[in-house]
Amino acid sequence: MLDLLSTLRRGAMPVRALVEAAALFGIAENSVRVALSRLSTAGLVESDERGRYRMGSAAAALRGRVASWRRLDERVVEWSGGWLAVMPAGGGTARADRRRSERALRWMGFRELRRGLSVRPDNLAGGVDAARRELRELGLASGALVCELHALDEWSEARARSLWDVEGRAAAYRALRRDIEDSARRLRQMPESEAMVESFLRGGPVLRQLALDPRLPESIEPGAERRALIDTMRDYDALGRECWSRFLARHDVPHRAAPVDTRAAAPGGLR
Repeated sequence: MLDLLSTLRRGAMPVRALVEAAALFGIAENSVRVALSRLSTAGLVESDERGRYRMGSAAAALRGRVASWRRLDERVVEWSGGWLAVMPAGGGTARADRRRSERALRWMGFRELRRGLSVRPDNLAGGVDAARRELRELGLASGALVCELHALDEWSEARARSLWDVEGRAAAYRALRRDIEDSARRLRQMPESEAMVESFLRGGPVLRQLALDPRLPESIEPGAERRALIDTMRDYDALGRECWSRFLARHDVPHRAAPVDTRAAAPGGLR
């Protein structure tokens, strides 16, 4: 359900629209209502007095993260060689809090340098203060230490620079770009309902991959493949909006984009 609610520019979506859209993916009405109840309990969706749903306050940081895919290069600065580091809260942290912390670190591009110490290059706009704030918003436990790290020894520096699968991500970006290029040619020939499903299934993984991009310095990971995927996705996103626009208009739902697959962010993979 987060997937569909992420299309909203403002306002909310009636349950009947969520049920109708979910049916396109083979999801039964009862499953929709159960998912909405669980998401509401988690604060990820909110309903108004008319029974219309919107994304909740607990999902605001994740929604902003996913929605920023067009502007990834604007959120980085020149890297001076320093690192951001996070040390988790004490051993008494609840399991659910640990999972949220791990997810926040993953979304912010941190990797574990050694047990209990996760790092990433200090090249994000706003520095450690902005990173600390965003990590908290994404669910990092309040007791975790977020700080700057400088002057690593030679071995640790080399290891830190090798923590990310740069080649694997480049290959994934190339494959995703080919996939949505092929899909774009099919969309123009499809009936509305099939095009809605196709644009979701093909576009969602691209946006999820971009949202998880660690935004590394060029000296660690050249950004050419990412930028090429973003350029292609801009055109595909416009097609996706067109595919969904008539459906959303029929339900009087303001919309801004094709549905985003946010399952990676939802607790337990709730849809």
